[in-house]
Amino acid sequence: MKKMEENSRSKMRDSTTIHENSSSILPESTPSRSPRSTEMTASISLGNLSGKTSKASSSLISPQNGDSQWHKNSPSKIVSIKNWSISTYKCTKQLMYEKFGKSSRTMDTELENQIEGLRDTQKKYANILRLVRTMTSHFYHVVQTQHLMGEAFSDLAQKSPELQEEFLYNSETQRNLMKNGEVLLSALHFFISSVNTLCNKTIEDTLLTVRQYETARIEYDAYRTDLELLVQASSSETNSERLEKAQTNFERHKMDFEKLRADVVVKLKFLDENRVKVMHKQLLLFHNAISAYFSGNQQALEATLKQFNVKVRPPNSALPSWLEQ
Repeated sequence: MKKMEENSRSKMRDSTTIHENSSSILPESTPSRSPRSTEMTASISLGNLSGKTSKASSSLISPQNGDSQWHKNSPSKIVSIKNWSISTYKCTKQLMYEKFGKSSRTMDTELENQIEGLRDTQKKYANILRLVRTMTSHFYHVVQTQHLMGEAFSDLAQKSPELQEEFLYNSETQRNLMKNGEVLLSALHFFISSVNTLCNKTIEDTLLTVRQYETARIEYDAYRTDLELLVQASSSETNSERLEKAQTNFERHKMDFEKLRADVVVKLKFLDENRVKVMHKQLLLFHNAISAYFSGNQQALEATLKQFNVKVRPPNSALPSWLEQ
C-alpha cells in the first residue's frame, strides 16, 4: 500500500512539473506586441474600414444623384421625342396623301410663283458668279504674264543696244497694260464679292424662311386633315376629347403657318428691292470697267473705280481663293 501511494505521489509530481515546464515555454514561443505596433494595426484597420465605408457611401450617393437628375430631365425629353415623332409621322402621311391625291393641299399660287422665281434667280446668279470667277482667274494670270513680259523686254533693252528703243516701247506697253489690268481686277473682285453676298447670304436667308414656311404648311394641312376626319366621325365622349385636342393643335399650327407666310411675303418684297439696287450698281460697274479697259481708256477706268468707291488691290497680289471672294 505504501508503495502504491508513493507511486501515485511521484506521478502527480511529474505531472505538475510537466505543466510548469509547458507554461514556462509557451510565453517564449508567442511574440510579444508593443503598444506602438498595436496602435498602428488598429489605425490601419480603421483606415481600411473608413475607406471602404466612404467608397460605399459614395457609390450609394452618386447613383442617387444621377437618378434624380435623370428623373428630372427624362420627362421633358420623352415628351419632346414623342411630339417630334407624332409630328413627323403626320407630315409624312400628309405628303404621301398629297402625292397620291388622297388629301387636299393649301395653296397660295401667287406666293409659290414668287418662291419658284426666287430659286430660279439664285441659280442664274450663281452661274454668273461662277463664270466671272473663271474669267477673273484667267485674267489674273494674263496680268502676271504681262508683268513678266515687261521685265523681260526691259532686260533685253539693256543688253541689245541696236533694239533698245523697240524693246523699251514694248516694255512700257506691257507695264501699262499690267497696271490697268490690276485696276480691272479690283473691279472684278468687288463685283464677285457683292454678287456672292447677294446670292449666298441675302437670298439664302430668305430661302431659309421659305423652307420653314413650307414645313409649317405641311404641318398645318396634316392637323387640318385630322380635324376634318374627327368632325366627320361619330360623336362620343372619347371622340369629343380627341376633337377638342385636335382643334387646339390645329389652331396652334394655323397661327404658325400664317405668321411664317406673312414673314415670307415681307422678306420677298424687301429682297426684290435690295436685289434690284445691288445688281443695278454691280452691272454698271462691270460694264464701265470692262469697256474702259479694253478700249485703253485709263482715265475712264480709274474714274469708274472712284465712282463706285472700289479700292485698287496692291500690285502682284495673289489671287484670292473662292472662299475669300
